[in-house]
Amino acid sequence: MSTPKTPPGALEYLRRWPIRAWLLAVTIFLYAPLITLMAFSFNNSRRNIIWRGFTLDYYVAVFQDGDLLTAFGNSLTIAAVSTVVSVVLGALTALLLWRFRFPFKPMLEGALSLPIVVPEICMGVAMLVFFTQVLPWPTQLAWPLNLGAIIISHISFSFSFVAIVIRARLASFNRELEEAAKDLGAGEWRIFRDILIPHMRPGLLAGALLAFTLSLDDFVITFFTSGPDTTTFPVKVYSMARFSPSPEINAASTLLIVITVALTAIALRLQGAEATRDTAGA
Repeated sequence: MSTPKTPPGALEYLRRWPIRAWLLAVTIFLYAPLITLMAFSFNNSRRNIIWRGFTLDYYVAVFQDGDLLTAFGNSLTIAAVSTVVSVVLGALTALLLWRFRFPFKPMLEGALSLPIVVPEICMGVAMLVFFTQVLPWPTQLAWPLNLGAIIISHISFSFSFVAIVIRARLASFNRELEEAAKDLGAGEWRIFRDILIPHMRPGLLAGALLAFTLSLDDFVITFFTSGPDTTTFPVKVYSMARFSPSPEINAASTLLIVITVALTAIALRLQGAEATRDTAGA
């Protein structure tokens, strides 16, 4: 005698076929354009809409394009420097807002959210005015100093994301650990190094990944602050798509997607290992 099937509970969403169909449709809608772009990067045709066969010629062309490689190197340099500075500033800002009480603290919290909610086009125009009228940045400096205007612009919006992520992590900190460390004779620096930083590490990793990704693929703000000798990868791809569209653009974009996905996988693996260690320690 067969046992009757139990109906799915109210929170067992994945056992309901309409939910499964909806998730499948959303997944296809989100990732089909990316998969199509990556597939046509191997297309042996100058026209992206017609499949002529498999080839790696456009990947070879990407690595032989000196201007594109220079733009990609600029993007990696800008993303790396802005990530390091954003993580430091974001961590210190998060600690300031989490630990201390001071006048105008709500105003500072509101100002911290401005780079997130302000339209990117407005940020780009503001940075353009700032670096042309208020603090003109020299354009003839040696690399990577000539990227200073773009790096400062990226830090101005990246560190806010980092601060919010780290502050959310600090909200789960048990202050009794800090008090116990003080009772055992630990100083402020020892507490910060051995207790706070290990607790913040998942937030630091997540914030660094977020800052690096935002900087690497930023176009609008970079477009307003870059000069003729400071072209970044997104700006270069935009100029290629505007004036000479070819499957080489698909190949370059595919490489950027692969790098972003690889960095995300590494960060998630590190966060998973950190969560496992925290669980084991508890």
